[in-house]
Parts: sequence; C-alpha cells; structure tokens
Amino acid sequence: MKLELYQIDAFTNKIFGGNPACIVPLNQWLPDDILLKITQENAVAETAFFVDKGDKIHLRWFTPETEMDLCGHATLATAHCLKTILNYQKDTIIFETLSGELIVTIENDYYNLDFPSRMPLESTLPHNIAKALNIQPKEVLKSRDYVLLYDSEEDIKNITINRQFFDEINLNTGGVIVTARGNNCDFVSRFFTPQASILEDPVTGSAHCSLIPFWANRLNKNELNAMQISERTGTLKCTNKENRVIISGQAKTYSIGNLWLE
Repeated sequence: MKLELYQIDAFTNKIFGGNPACIVPLNQWLPDDILLKITQENAVAETAFFVDKGDKIHLRWFTPETEMDLCGHATLATAHCLKTILNYQKDTIIFETLSGELIVTIENDYYNLDFPSRMPLESTLPHNIAKALNIQPKEVLKSRDYVLLYDSEEDIKNITINRQFFDEINLNTGGVIVTARGNNCDFVSRFFTPQASILEDPVTGSAHCSLIPFWANRLNKNELNAMQISERTGTLKCTNKENRVIISGQAKTYSIGNLWLE
C-alpha cells in the first residue's frame, strides 16, 4: 500500500523553525497499531492522519507513544497541507476530532484555530517534577497540563530538566508548561512531556488553550502575541473568548513523499 506523506513546520514562516508535523491522508482508517508504528517511524512529535468525509474531515493525532486528544501544531499543519498542496477549495475547514469539532479558518497565509479554552486552576506541584526543575516556579496551576509561572523570560530560557526525576511521573496526555511575561511579546513558554521520546515539544498549540485565558486574565487583554522559545522557536497570535481561544500561525512545507506498507 502506497500512502502520501507530508512534513510541515507549523507556527513559523521559515523552514527548520516552529514544530514539525507529519501528515498522512487516508481513504479509510487503518488499525491503530499501524498508525502508531507509522508515527514512530516518522520520529517527530506528532503525526496527523485524516479521512476526508466531504463536509467534515476526520482528524486524529498520534505521538510516538500514544493517541492525543488535542494537538494544535499538527492541526495547523494539516490545514496547510489541505490548502496549499491538496487544493482544498474552502477557506474554512471543519475537523471532527476527539475534542469535538474544531474549525480552522484561513486568512492570507495565517491559519486560525478555534480551540477549547482550558483555564488552569491553582494547584500543587508533584514532588518529582519539583526535583526535576533547576529553577522553581513562583505559582503552580493545572488544567490538562501543569502551568508553572516564572518571573522572567530569562528564567524560561534557563530551565533545565533532570529526566531521572521527571520521568518518574506519568501525566497521560498532559505535560508541563513553563511560562513568563515576554521581553518582546506578551508571554513566552516552553513545554515538556515526561516519559516521552521527545522531551521538549518545540511549539505546542494545545498548551495555549490554557496559556491564553491565563495571560488574558493576568494582563487584562484578549489579543496577545506569544512565543514558544524552544531551540526551533515559534510565534503565535492569540485571541481569548468566553469558552474558546483562537490560536493563529503560519506554516511551511518541508517535504513531500510517500510511504509503503506491506
């Protein structure tokens, strides 16, 4: 069986920036174990698989370890693939996902992701995560992910993770967000996942489901500019709504090819 395979860098306007995702269009769903093996072979943070159902597109996301309930950068990459490579004619794409219907609108070269809002609430930090961090946060909150607040962008840049302690905890599909006010934007962040083959995710759209309402409340503004300051770096335009967030970004196609299954 021959399948198409696209690799796209999301939340960036240049190759080798943002977060790489692989996209695999399907005519019908393959067994989950095959989808997971394809993802492991691709060796990026997320692979998105989709089946075009006409009015909607059924979209699923896999890491090399598991299926995810929500993924921002691979959704953006899928929209970019549909629009710029597969000649999808509409400027609004409706995805059917584990997180319900997700709508992506396209304006110029920006993809606007309409995602659920996940306001983080005050929490306590598990002992193993605290031991894994070289700099301790000044506040701890949690939604799906832990959200750790720091004093400065410099703190975020300088954070290191001791995997010996970090990998002792299992957060299922969640991770650990570290965040602070930005020097040249409203806020910055980084994202880490324990027990994952890729420790630091370069740009995490789903993390902004929590970051946007949090920083909108702290800064008293609903339009925000964000950067995820991993080594690859990504930029996001953010809009806070009542129970939704709009996460906007650009994308670049890196490779177009095929894969073969026996």
